Amino acid sequence: MSHRVLVTGGAGFIGSSISLALAARYPDWEIVACDNLYRRGSELNLPRLRTAGVRFEHADVRQPQDLAAVGAVDALVECSAEPSVLGASDVIVPVNLTGAYHCFEHAARSGAQVIFLSTSRVYPIAHQEALLFDEADTRFELRAAQPLNGASAEGIDETFPLDGRRTMYGASKLAGELLLTEYDVPWTINRCGVVAGPWQMGKVDQGVFTHWMLSFLRGRPLTYIGYGGTGKQVRDLLHVDDLVDLVERQLTERDGTWDGRTFNVGGGRAGSLSLAEATELCREITGNDVEVSAAGESREGDVRVYLSDCAALRAHCGWEPQRGPRQILQDIHDWVRANETLVYGALG
Repeated sequence: MSHRVLVTGGAGFIGSSISLALAARYPDWEIVACDNLYRRGSELNLPRLRTAGVRFEHADVRQPQDLAAVGAVDALVECSAEPSVLGASDVIVPVNLTGAYHCFEHAARSGAQVIFLSTSRVYPIAHQEALLFDEADTRFELRAAQPLNGASAEGIDETFPLDGRRTMYGASKLAGELLLTEYDVPWTINRCGVVAGPWQMGKVDQGVFTHWMLSFLRGRPLTYIGYGGTGKQVRDLLHVDDLVDLVERQLTERDGTWDGRTFNVGGGRAGSLSLAEATELCREITGNDVEVSAAGESREGDVRVYLSDCAALRAHCGWEPQRGPRQILQDIHDWVRANETLVYGALG
């Protein structure tokens, strides 16, 4: 059983959620959250971590001496990343690849378990765009029969081909996955789709569903970009609390069955929304309306439909998301309403 857990990116959206939950559920554990506070809004989590008894270290994964100062750990949950697919490569690669390497080296010195949060963006763009689809009233739907292995109406599974371009973000995270497999430590890789929920500082390039709700609450216009400007592109989304529950299981079920495994972790077909569907839900929840314009030209790196096929994870442990898209958006709405001054001040 792990008793000293290091969460890198621990003041970020996912990292802070994991740190707070572990501190509450395992008061005899020492939870250490490290973060360089690069992302605006992460500073809002410092009082929350302190109140929960989480030890915070201002540390940068690009600097191995910062990690060394933390000392030996029993487990490392690697949540540090530059998560924007539009981010600059001179930020993405040092954080997502070199930083991950430093984290794995630190874990290896302790013989620590590693939980690595990767991304669905490891799956190449051209292969995803080659998938067959139908256009329904509010969304694009994947067909059951597909030209590539690992794809179906349920989405993409872990056997989907990995050759091809995937954005610098996706490439850096896949490279991190490959590095981790070279270490003789117990490790598990979670390839997450869109994760959303309270305390996410959503922006147009990362945290899109939180960004959608924030725009409705603040009366700010939105744009459907690409694919004819209809808003029919689809993503599955996962409540951060469902991800937290999974990571807890991976840390505590130390029977060896999680070791050396890579899993898709997402909301799946049942937990998916198109942008057009997200717009309608936001209207219902907020009672507000905003202008939504159309821009027909797709952004580089975008895909029409991404759904996480999590059949392997479900078969492994019976895991299923417990919170659907409406609850996710409602929880984001309620969090913003309760913390408007803090949230709007951080976002500008």
